[in-house]
Amino acid sequence: MSAQSLAIATIEEFIQSHDIDAERGNETTFLITLPGEAKQQTHCALVVGDHSLSINAFVIRKPDENTAAVHQYLLTKNATMYAVAFAINELGDIYLVGRLPLTAVSEQELDRILGAVLQYSDSSFNPLLELGFANAIRREWAWRVSRGESLANLEAFTHLV
Repeated sequence: MSAQSLAIATIEEFIQSHDIDAERGNETTFLITLPGEAKQQTHCALVVGDHSLSINAFVIRKPDENTAAVHQYLLTKNATMYAVAFAINELGDIYLVGRLPLTAVSEQELDRILGAVLQYSDSSFNPLLELGFANAIRREWAWRVSRGESLANLEAFTHLV
């Protein structure tokens, strides 16, 4: 069995044994949805290549404001992270990305990496929103108040209003 086939089988077994919300993009791509708290869902793609497993998870779209502070936050966080790092695509959207040699793909390592993705995405979500979207949060808050709408999912940002 090739390293690629073994990695695919390991990922399939991991997904089944952990009851993870996942689907196949194609033969070598697994699209996984990780449940969170601050960020309710983190969508993550595991792509099995010829020699490595690529991990890509969307965190947040391009910030509306304060881009330098957002990037400084990301770079500071990168220095302490396991297996993945924050990256920015050509549109300025923020992702978590990583790469693992196929020979290192195991159920234990998948658990560590997906746990890291979930932890970094979830714990960084509100700080990134606050840094990159403070004015939009204030506008949304005012609009909801004016219409009598729920502020439940904005409670973490009361200090901005």
